[in-house]
Amino acid sequence: MKAASANPSGEVVLRCSGLHRYLGRDEGRVHVLKGVSFEARRGQVEAIVGPSGCGKSTLLYLLGLLDQPDGGEISINGNVMSNTDDAARTAARGAHIGFVFQFHFLMLEFTALENVMMPMRKLGRLSDAEMVARAHSLLTSVGLGEKSHRLGTQLSGGEQQRVAVARALANQPTIILADEPTGNLDVKNSALVFDLLTRLAKENGQAVVLVTHNPDIATRCDATRPMRDGVFV
Repeated sequence: MKAASANPSGEVVLRCSGLHRYLGRDEGRVHVLKGVSFEARRGQVEAIVGPSGCGKSTLLYLLGLLDQPDGGEISINGNVMSNTDDAARTAARGAHIGFVFQFHFLMLEFTALENVMMPMRKLGRLSDAEMVARAHSLLTSVGLGEKSHRLGTQLSGGEQQRVAVARALANQPTIILADEPTGNLDVKNSALVFDLLTRLAKENGQAVVLVTHNPDIATRCDATRPMRDGVFV
């Protein structure tokens, strides 16, 4: 893993300004995001909170370049990405963004090690031996080094989500985006996954932006941004 000193804490790595997003058509068209501006810094954990339907997940999908805004601008490491083509956004996601969702989305017929290696294979920067070594190191860091060769079906729900955290860190991304990353776990595993995600991200100088309904998780973040009706309040 990269040393934290290589990633100066506090550097802005993700910025958006004036984001607008509409969903639906004609009479059913809804103005979901209404000019949202936001920035995320290395070594900082930001929580976005608010009621269902306020635009939290829509914003996260835009920040992750999974969708395009109807207005406004998104930049990653100073490069404007919001209106680039699919190939450029896909490349940027692979190189700079790690995702953790409420459901782990592991390939259950593969081992934990193989699941963590998948983003590295897609990026294509490391040899097979390097990918195996890094995947095993990441699984060890989330407490699963001894279970790296178990299939996804042989892991508990908490263990599967810890593999998902390791997978999100596989390509040493600049930004971790997490959508309800503990929402499918009990209290003990929620705390464990959150602690692992934030500790590893801070050690590596990564920015973390997470959407959560869990007030205990939100209060432990560096900053909390409440959202209502498509704007921060």
